[in-house]
Amino acid sequence: MSHHGVGPRPGRSAVMRSVTFLAAGALAVPLLAGCGSDDEGSKPLAGQDVAAAARDAVAEGGTLKWAVDAVPETLNTFQADADAGTTRVAQAVLPSMFTVDATGRAVRDADYLESAKVIETEPRQVVLYKLDQQAVWSDGREIGAADFAAQWRALSGKDSAYWTARNAGYDRIAKIERGANDLEVRVTFERPYTDWKSLFSPLYPKEVMGTPDAFNDGARRKLALSAGPFKVDKVDTAKKDVVLTRNPRWWGRPAKLDEIDLHAVDRDKRATALAAGTVDVADIDASEAQRITTAGRDQGSGGAPLQGAGKTSAKKLRSLALTLGMDGKHLPKGPKKLRKSISKWLDEQQELRDVQVRKSLEPAYTQLALNGSEGPLADERVRRAVARALDRQTLAKLVLTPLGLPAVPVGSHVALSGQAAYADGSGTLGGPDTHEAQALLADAGWVAGGPVKAVDKAAGAQTGNGDKAGKGDKDDESGDGGSDGQYIVGEDDKSPESPDGKDTRDHQKDHAHGAPGAYAPKGTAAPQGPQAAAAPLAKDGQALSLRFVLPSGPGSQTLQEVAERIRQMLTAVGIQSEITKVSDESYFKDHIASGQYDLALYSWPSSAFPATDARPIYAKPVPAADGSLNVEQNYTRVGTDQVDQLFDQALGTLDEDEADGLLRKADSRIWAAAGSLPLYQRPQIVGARKDLVNVGAFGFQTPVYQDMGFLKKGAKPSQSPAAK
Repeated sequence: MSHHGVGPRPGRSAVMRSVTFLAAGALAVPLLAGCGSDDEGSKPLAGQDVAAAARDAVAEGGTLKWAVDAVPETLNTFQADADAGTTRVAQAVLPSMFTVDATGRAVRDADYLESAKVIETEPRQVVLYKLDQQAVWSDGREIGAADFAAQWRALSGKDSAYWTARNAGYDRIAKIERGANDLEVRVTFERPYTDWKSLFSPLYPKEVMGTPDAFNDGARRKLALSAGPFKVDKVDTAKKDVVLTRNPRWWGRPAKLDEIDLHAVDRDKRATALAAGTVDVADIDASEAQRITTAGRDQGSGGAPLQGAGKTSAKKLRSLALTLGMDGKHLPKGPKKLRKSISKWLDEQQELRDVQVRKSLEPAYTQLALNGSEGPLADERVRRAVARALDRQTLAKLVLTPLGLPAVPVGSHVALSGQAAYADGSGTLGGPDTHEAQALLADAGWVAGGPVKAVDKAAGAQTGNGDKAGKGDKDDESGDGGSDGQYIVGEDDKSPESPDGKDTRDHQKDHAHGAPGAYAPKGTAAPQGPQAAAAPLAKDGQALSLRFVLPSGPGSQTLQEVAERIRQMLTAVGIQSEITKVSDESYFKDHIASGQYDLALYSWPSSAFPATDARPIYAKPVPAADGSLNVEQNYTRVGTDQVDQLFDQALGTLDEDEADGLLRKADSRIWAAAGSLPLYQRPQIVGARKDLVNVGAFGFQTPVYQDMGFLKKGAKPSQSPAAK
């Protein structure tokens, strides 16, 4: 999951999106239409940074060593424990009828499809796929209707023997038939489906999808068949590797690389791995990016700072280490060990000169989640007061300005800048306004100076500002001091369970595609530091205090800084909050998914298909047959019938412009309910060897694996937008 968010598991080309809201309030909500100019959000805020190069400048052969978080538990993207590594493999070895372009839109993959279009709408929607005549599986069999039909049956939700994590869209299909010839596939829908382009991406062979046993177990550690530029050679859990090699039956542009090795490397060890050459490319955090940038500027000799330091005291050596940028929390004690550690660091800095930082914005955003199921935040007025207390522009600047990335607050729950459905709907809720926030709180009965009953500290009650470890969780302060967090919902939560052990996601609707603001009124200066605290508020003898839950492991430092700034903003209107740090392992499962929090920070990935993928995030929770609450992916427990209806209407129209308009209306109503407050788009920071091209910070776009490789001698990459 990603502290800088928590996020859905990647499926198609990125990850799925999700979050929900409960609206219904005593406050009047203006007519909620998408707002903004025609040009607003017309392009991504940041371009790709991949060291783009023409294929004739890329050398033939070589092995690309790519750091991933872990060896995938499964190679089947439709299973609950699929992760980012699963998606990476699927993109390289399996067909996708549609991929995602640089603007976050679905585009036909010409390697597999000659065309795909809706050919009938009455009495039913019919889509005709015309496949490339060269498209074959690695055993020579043509890709065809049998593969489409097998995947539909497995994912339709009609056979519970298939352990599927998602089936959105497949449950709307009535039948799949061969067309006029073997290269045509006719898909007939029972109900209109606007996001039909999301289906069959990736497409697995019928050998994987044909039986429950094959689906459940057959593709977890191997894929015998492929139909991409690469194939799975082996999954080596001992060496923490997934090895992909060239597919000899590939008919498209041949892969430049001989091999891609996906190698599991801990986040806090990636700069060291890049320096040692054990990986060529890795997602990194801000502190490691700074280290690489510093190494590139440093022209001195590696051991110069230690010259004449043979008898230097431990105190002075420690000061030198901190000056060099080393992590003070993990420095050894004693001069001998310190000198050795510093020497190793300097040697690594020398090697990091061959590495560069590539950065963009992820197709994912970080949000403040407000749990509306109980407590003060069950009152919409209090949630809206929290929203009006926040200056999201300041929070975006806190994270993105130091990285040289556009610090623009995210204005939509359903799309990001550059996507067709994007419009800034935050005006529905209003910008930062301390007086309005206090008026909302007063209207809800929270007033200053009221009596406060004694509370039992031993019972875990929170009564004011503070910062403590969660009960039963180790307070791990090992953050590396620079990352924006490593939690994205779906990527890291795997299969969150409710307290009773049941999966809180609706497996019939959870669909992942395989990754990410209110402005101050004119004349209002954005707060630059800690704000003055207002008098604490109370109601019925209880203080207004919210439990702010955060992860505490490596990579959480930036998220904690954001939380502290939010806490200061809330204190300024009289809302007290106590930051509780919990272990990474506990954060999502025991707190977010189970609803054991008031405030939390996590991320949702964006999707090219928001009508499908955003719906379970904002769906109104409903009681299940066993009495539990089915929240799907709506971990704020806030939702309305009207939002559900707008999503359903958007899903059922085949007019893309109409669907985008309905999604904007849904977004405005989600803003009004104030269950989730988008803050900023996540930074995407990658360390890569300087001679590695067509790899890096991809932004929205699906990677093109066959074009990746190393520069020929004397060749130069094109200058990417983010590198200018």
